Amino acid sequence: MSHVTLTALRKVYANGFEAVKPASYAITPGEFVVLVGPSGCGKSTMLRMIAGLEDISDGTLEIAGRVVNTLDPADRDIAMVFQNYALYPHMTVRKNIGYGLQNRKIPKDVIAAKVAEASALLNLDDYLDRKPSQLSGGQRQRVAMGRAIVRDPALFLFDEPLSNLDAKLRNQMRIEIKALQRRLGVTSIYVTHDQVEAMTMADRIIVMNAGRIEQIGAPAEIYHTPATTFVASFMGAPPMNLLDGQIAGGAARVGDHTVMTDAPAAPGPVTVGIRPEDIVADPNGPLTLDIAIVEELGAHRLLHGTLAGQQLSVHVGKDSPATTGPFRAALKPGAVSLFDAGTGERL
Repeated sequence: MSHVTLTALRKVYANGFEAVKPASYAITPGEFVVLVGPSGCGKSTMLRMIAGLEDISDGTLEIAGRVVNTLDPADRDIAMVFQNYALYPHMTVRKNIGYGLQNRKIPKDVIAAKVAEASALLNLDDYLDRKPSQLSGGQRQRVAMGRAIVRDPALFLFDEPLSNLDAKLRNQMRIEIKALQRRLGVTSIYVTHDQVEAMTMADRIIVMNAGRIEQIGAPAEIYHTPATTFVASFMGAPPMNLLDGQIAGGAARVGDHTVMTDAPAAPGPVTVGIRPEDIVADPNGPLTLDIAIVEELGAHRLLHGTLAGQQLSVHVGKDSPATTGPFRAALKPGAVSLFDAGTGERL
């Protein structure tokens, strides 16, 4: 297992575009870290710098205590799994998994042992003599992972590996990848735009926006105490409700509704954040919402409406009252987050 340290790592292209603003963080041995953010936020560029596929403009990258800024990808002791599986169509699964070792002149008996071990880990024993065209998308992704595993790398890099799979298979594969990483104990960095993947797989999440790091933390920390309104709106399905509010007399208000009685902020405008599941039905509650749409989702319902004329969503159980029109509600304790109305930073 290896640690990874980035110190003011930065990427600027020849045209002056700063794809990754100076980024500093450390990844501990065996940790599973997920880089998440919208398209164009710089997460894949950062991963490619770590892999050696993009030049580093400024800063320092260390893997297992070595500065690797100028090392070729092959010399960094990493293995990368891409969105496209990049398998050799004319080779069997067995040969695809062992091909990299063959190129490195590893003895055949060692290759055979490593392929057998990886195949057993990935449940590929029944497919070793098939060609990629005879496999499902999930099986092809397992083969790509097997090819990475046999190298015994110091660091696994995953670049949106599940994007080409359907929703059901993505759910299955993310569980398998996490379980595999736990068994192998290899330090891993995983890039995705899917916040559900990030929340369910990561030991820690790094949320990126417009080339900069917005927040680093454990999934629960990122979800419950977002550092900015961007993180609050990006992490969560549905996302946190963000409402224009005011601090007056020590209380936070949205329109005529008091949502926090002991607001830790100075008087003035604020952005009020409330997670949809922290709004609960209460016939005697202090909030009156106007519900326009009810989404039936089986195990729960999503209610979409307004509070003081502002859009918001409510997540309720399948047995909670759910009709259009007036909806009396209360907030769970500690439900409200406050953000600076100008900067979007958490107060």
